[in-house]
Amino acid sequence: MAAVAALVASLAGGNAHAGECPADKVMANALADAATAPVGVTDTELSSIDLAKENVHLAQRRLRLRHMTIAPGGVVPFHSHEDRPALIMVNSGEIYENSSKCGVPILHKAGDISREFLGTKHWWKNSTNAPVELTIADIVNDGKPATMKEHM
Repeated sequence: MAAVAALVASLAGGNAHAGECPADKVMANALADAATAPVGVTDTELSSIDLAKENVHLAQRRLRLRHMTIAPGGVVPFHSHEDRPALIMVNSGEIYENSSKCGVPILHKAGDISREFLGTKHWWKNSTNAPVELTIADIVNDGKPATMKEHM
């Protein structure tokens, strides 16, 4: 719960978001060799809220909170956020994001928050010797369960 409180506090406080692609490295379709299978990833759903039952009335959608650990050398495979916006807080460690819009890997460090939304297509790799711990809040589309297995 401390991680959730820190995530909410940092969003409310307007803190800087996680690393972004350097302006001179922005490009389209930069991922020729994207990882396609998870390696060393533990993904635990902590809780969720059925948004069809809330005032927003979003059928087949849940607001989901997860904890993810990526082992040294671990990979979160290529996936899209076309239908699943997410906020990711790096609790500990450092991890590189490989984005379809950037010609170089983007470093995310402990305390950073990554905003993932329409147009985001990427994969992540832990290139360090220590595990990376993430807290993830996303809106998942339960109407597309087969697709969600690919999204982590």
